[in-house]
Amino acid sequence: MTTKTTRKKKNSLIGDAVRGRWLSTRFFSRNWGIILALVILVMIYITNRYQCLTAMESIQRLNKELEVVKSERIRQKSVYMNSIREKTMQKNIREAGLDLTHRDQPPYKLHIAQ
Repeated sequence: MTTKTTRKKKNSLIGDAVRGRWLSTRFFSRNWGIILALVILVMIYITNRYQCLTAMESIQRLNKELEVVKSERIRQKSVYMNSIREKTMQKNIREAGLDLTHRDQPPYKLHIAQ
């Protein structure tokens, strides 16, 4: 007899779950505060997760942009330093009174046929 009563209890528990008797309107009316708090906490979690992901994407994008700006700064610095050296050399040549000019073409070798 005990096995029949436990079987009926198991069947009734499973049956109640399938029929939706666990989540009745009475359950919601008794526990509306807890359910509301859980829904709000889940919404806050989802919002926080979304904001963190968008902030991480923004940080990655800004890091890439920073690398580009750093490399551009280094390139501009080298161009500037090269320009300063060239102007300084031209100034020194003029002050020394030498008749030297800047060549547009690079030097080339002359091959003499024997």
